[in-house]
Amino acid sequence: MKAAVLREVGKPLQIEDVAIGKPAAHEVLIRTAAAGVCHSDLHFVEGSYPYPLPAVLGHESAGVVEAVGSEVRTVKPGDHVITCLSAFCGHCKHCVTGHMNRCESGEVRRGESEEPRLTQAAAPLNQFLNLSSFAEQMLIHEHACVAIRPDMPLDRAALIGCSVMTGVGAVFHTSNVRPGDTVAVIGCGGVGLAAINGAQIAGASRIIAIDMAKGKENLAKHFGATDFVCASETDPVAAVIEMTKGGVEHSFEAVGLKATSEQAFLMLARGGTANIIGMVPVTQKIELPAYMFLGEKRIQGSLMGSNHFPVDMPRLVDFYLAGKLRLDDMISRRIRLEQVNEAFAEMKTGGVARSVIMFDA
Repeated sequence: MKAAVLREVGKPLQIEDVAIGKPAAHEVLIRTAAAGVCHSDLHFVEGSYPYPLPAVLGHESAGVVEAVGSEVRTVKPGDHVITCLSAFCGHCKHCVTGHMNRCESGEVRRGESEEPRLTQAAAPLNQFLNLSSFAEQMLIHEHACVAIRPDMPLDRAALIGCSVMTGVGAVFHTSNVRPGDTVAVIGCGGVGLAAINGAQIAGASRIIAIDMAKGKENLAKHFGATDFVCASETDPVAAVIEMTKGGVEHSFEAVGLKATSEQAFLMLARGGTANIIGMVPVTQKIELPAYMFLGEKRIQGSLMGSNHFPVDMPRLVDFYLAGKLRLDDMISRRIRLEQVNEAFAEMKTGGVARSVIMFDA
């Protein structure tokens, strides 16, 4: 099969022929239909986050099940599925206490003594985040995908696999936004737009979108923002505090920078919660004024929207088909696998929401 392989940090992905194994007892073989090009992939390409190489990248995807292992009970051949990088074992302390997104069990991956899922000329290739979806097929654990209704377009379904689940889940689960709450979202890329949309669905009374690009205003408001602050023209913290007469109850940082993470905390009202959902580089540290914690303000991380994806993702599909979740306008461009490096270049300009690789193109 064709796959996009990262061999060296800072270098373009290479489209190569890669061999894929057959499903073991709890594994599923999927024909990839669509894969979103996510900023998280770019972090690994640029080396902001380390990963063993060579690896087939990609982690936001949807497809059709081709074959299943002997013990698989959750999906069957022909099912349309969305994948999720937070594969779970189902019986560790995180899973049994309702935090399956935190599962760290090695059971969802093949052991060192087992044949690797991906190879090239008999040499192993690393599978990226349990998925490696920049490829024509995926071989994954059954607890890394969920079946969805067949009338859901798979290019839009792919977005639910990462950016939408991350943004909406952070609103619903991590921060528990309630009707009438006030919200600020820093960054209007795919994850930020999903958080804005999620806040609208949750019933937030005011949703302030913040971005460096003034041209993002109309898009942010289309996704549910009530207000827009252009951070390149004004201090976003001062603007939010003035607009809300004291700050917001929930803020969501969807950029992944030290400065914006600090801003997310500084714009909180008393008792507010700042949620860091962007991937801040591993070498960075966040600095906050300690006295502000006396106002019962909190800052916390969110891993894949604190999801329960086997339940959450089918519900998000229903939201989309009911006209509540705006996925159509999140896709800026549909591309071929061979154009993946172009998508990363466009991503750096900040002018696109999401490029989606279509494997039947």
